[in-house]
Amino acid sequence: MTAVSISSVCGNSQWLDGGSMFGNVPRSVWTKWLAPDPAGRIKLMCRAMLIEVGGKKVLCETGIGAFFDPKMADRFGVSESSHVLLESLLGLGIDHTEIDAVILSHLHFDHAGGLLPTFAEISQGNTALLFPNADYYVGAVAWERACNPHPRDRASFIPGMTEKLKQSGRLKIINPAALDGYFGGSVSFRFTDGHTPGQMHTVVKGANTSAIFAGDLIPGTSWVHLPVTMGYDRYPELVIDEKNCLYNDFVGKDFLLFYTHDPKFAASGIEKDDAGKYLPINMMTELKHFQL
Repeated sequence: MTAVSISSVCGNSQWLDGGSMFGNVPRSVWTKWLAPDPAGRIKLMCRAMLIEVGGKKVLCETGIGAFFDPKMADRFGVSESSHVLLESLLGLGIDHTEIDAVILSHLHFDHAGGLLPTFAEISQGNTALLFPNADYYVGAVAWERACNPHPRDRASFIPGMTEKLKQSGRLKIINPAALDGYFGGSVSFRFTDGHTPGQMHTVVKGANTSAIFAGDLIPGTSWVHLPVTMGYDRYPELVIDEKNCLYNDFVGKDFLLFYTHDPKFAASGIEKDDAGKYLPINMMTELKHFQL
């Protein structure tokens, strides 16, 4: 089997309302999990997963980036003005021009905003998408949602992003019927609809372990427990069913769940305790060229 490794790559962080992030979980409960700031916001990472396989460098997600103007950056708690994701990639010895593929689970701004330059660069007329040598992978249903958003989540999409992706000539739309066989057979996809229609989860299979990019189905360790969902989820009950399905498929096997928004942990295993509750185990704060 082809050797495959993954690395966690931190992008720009953000602060979002804790009540919105924890849906129907009472404040008295979720504040014990993640401490809010005086405005009731919790810190969230926008963490990408770098896959290195067969000489290819594949990036899952680009995070929120730093494209917002100062007013919007303040609204969504993005304090860094630099493009943290690009800096983190350079820390691994990789320039963004060396990325061969960018896989986007969906096109909400906190997952696709890192495709854009910083606000300062945009203000100077640089509006071209980053990762100029990469193909951009998006699921067909998520693509349709971005092109024709519902009023409920219209504000979650970046104006003009779909046009930029189409004009790049490097857009790859993934049909739900074609899930396997990517990048030498090491990468496959699975889809969920509870958070947003057609969210695409990357599954990376190595010789010993598989890694699953959880995306917004399970944003972090605090959302592992089945009943915990977000106020941003389109269908919270479906999120619970989809989490349960994922756990049934992978718990008991050698796998890692990769978290994009957890403020501390990049990945963990999952186990089911004697009471039937799913819990994160063997939590990892960082992965660097981790061999699967």
